[in-house]
Amino acid sequence: MLMRRSRQKDGLEPRPAIFTPEARMQPSEGKKTFVPLENNPEVFTDLVHRLGVSPKLGFYDVYSIDEPELLALVPRPAHALIFISPADVYHRVRESDGSKELTYEGAGEQEPVMWFKQTIGHACGLIALLHSVSNGPAKAFITPDSTLDNLLKESLPLKPQARADVLYNSADIEMAHMASAFKGNSAPPTAAEPNGYHFISFVKGKDGHLYELEGSWNGPIDRGILSEGEDCLSEKALEIGVRRFVKAAEGNMEFSIVALAGDPDSDQLTNGS
Repeated sequence: MLMRRSRQKDGLEPRPAIFTPEARMQPSEGKKTFVPLENNPEVFTDLVHRLGVSPKLGFYDVYSIDEPELLALVPRPAHALIFISPADVYHRVRESDGSKELTYEGAGEQEPVMWFKQTIGHACGLIALLHSVSNGPAKAFITPDSTLDNLLKESLPLKPQARADVLYNSADIEMAHMASAFKGNSAPPTAAEPNGYHFISFVKGKDGHLYELEGSWNGPIDRGILSEGEDCLSEKALEIGVRRFVKAAEGNMEFSIVALAGDPDSDQLTNGS
């Protein structure tokens, strides 16, 4: 389990700094494996900008899902949430959600959400970032002909395994990770060290439903419909999404949440123009 404390901010309790696996590639039993990138909104933001997401979007800490004054610190609308769950909590929630065996065969524009199967070792953070910026309103902020735009264009028509192969073989994605890997507050551990957390992205699909996306499962999980005005930090989205894990945590507070949202200093937050 990789667990560190990040810096304290604005007098609040420091949140857990968990590493996501996106630095230099290392082989592990013949499988591509990334060493961890620090779980830090600034690092996440740096990486998605390198991939081609507009500077008008970034990641923000969510310090509370119950206290209005702390929720108000996050710009709205929130286009996606990344929830970092301890492995035991993740598996308790997953008991009612099928299995890891790949059963999803969606592809193309008809998919309500774009989902990536994880085949790179320790890459749950990478997958969560991709799910967050490749779905819902955030997709409009992807720069044409960027690394991410080209990845999505190539991957969109493909079924999950072929789509995963495109990501696995992308040298541009690997180089972006390498460039962002040392932006955190401490040196990353090696790829061989265990990762005791799962990174889960919550996004609003084309059909208005909240989807839970995680690359080691068997496909997207539909958590229910949201109204037109409800974003990923709305009360209903939290209730049918993140709170399922909080309730299953049984007092374990080793989790954190970041939101993908517009830069409050930008005057164009609702589209990528």
